[in-house]
Amino acid sequence: MTVFENKTVTNKLQNVFVKMTTNRPPRHKKTSRGIRFTKTVGVIFVFVFTAKFNRRKLIAALVALAVVVAVILLLALKPSPAAETAAPAGTVRSNEQRVTYLNALGWEVEPEPLEEQTVVIPRAFDGVYETYAQLQEAQGFDLAKYAGMEATRYTYRVLNHPSGDEVVADILVYRDRVIAGDVQSTALDGFMTGLRNG
Repeated sequence: MTVFENKTVTNKLQNVFVKMTTNRPPRHKKTSRGIRFTKTVGVIFVFVFTAKFNRRKLIAALVALAVVVAVILLLALKPSPAAETAAPAGTVRSNEQRVTYLNALGWEVEPEPLEEQTVVIPRAFDGVYETYAQLQEAQGFDLAKYAGMEATRYTYRVLNHPSGDEVVADILVYRDRVIAGDVQSTALDGFMTGLRNG
């Protein structure tokens, strides 16, 4: 129910209501606050909003809004430093998919693995494994989620490493999903890096 204070507006609205509903006038009750209409079946309420605005202020507000949206988009679309070095998680159900995964990261590898070994990820990381877990974290992998679980490590010979050394790529797979990986030299004083080439 709506209460109208102004009699002119009330009369005009009453005429509109009469035309929109039936030929008989709607039931209403006079109150101290105006006329209260009680029939609302088939009535459409129309509200008109008018505002006075300054064109310069409107243009300034639109420009400011556009700048804010542009800044938000730039921040959202800018890759983080971790994303630039991150190796994508992948599903690898076969040897061919593992080779394709390494190729996508920029490595040419021999078509068959040098080694396939079941490993248990320790429950507590210390020493060398803690350093290894930090390398994986920098790539976007979280080994802590797999602590105490068995995974399979696949080792492939890398054919295109710029050092020219004997280099292998390891990927750690749990339930057909890559959960860690590295590229390393087989020399005693060698190196170990993340999976992404470059």
